[in-house]
Amino acid sequence: MKSYIEERAMEIAKYIIDNNTTVRQAAKHFGISKSTVHKDCTERLAQVSPGLAAEVRKVLDVNKSERHIRGGMATKEKYAHQHV
Repeated sequence: MKSYIEERAMEIAKYIIDNNTTVRQAAKHFGISKSTVHKDCTERLAQVSPGLAAEVRKVLDVNKSERHIRGGMATKEKYAHQHV
């Protein structure tokens, strides 16, 4: 694996852990795709730093478990601003 990819994976992981962000938020922050963020955090990072990969996994698992709540809140907000 190229060293810049390893560095990017480490940077993304630290950002997600420090800011408790979602994959989408991290992708937007770094200007890369969600797929790249996910692959960096789940596959590539495990090879470089298993401990950091485990920490990121915890944050991503929490985000996944709360995903349906965030979606419901977004829908509620959307319809609250529409005029009938």
